[in-house]
Amino acid sequence: MSFRVMLRMEIEPGSEEAFEKAWHAGTDAVTGHPANLGQSLSRSAAGDNAYYIVSDWLDEPRFREFENSTAHLEHRATLHPYRRGGSFHVMEVVTHIEGRAVADAR
Repeated sequence: MSFRVMLRMEIEPGSEEAFEKAWHAGTDAVTGHPANLGQSLSRSAAGDNAYYIVSDWLDEPRFREFENSTAHLEHRATLHPYRRGGSFHVMEVVTHIEGRAVADAR
């Protein structure tokens, strides 16, 4: 089992491109942590200036260690000027089943 974090960020209108660049510039702060399994950035298809940041971790204690790290706090501060609102969700991944496209790509 792994631990998943999903952050929904509502971005100030007109700052989408700058936000995406800032997020990409700081990805090593997350993926460089030894407990991180990967992360993704998705833009809402609803046109509501919302983004979803999903990251997967080995477990909750190591995510919490990262969450309080200097690297994370600095990266979060670079994204804060673009944020208008949002929500934060944590969960345990119970099962992950790869789709056929993954198997076909091998």
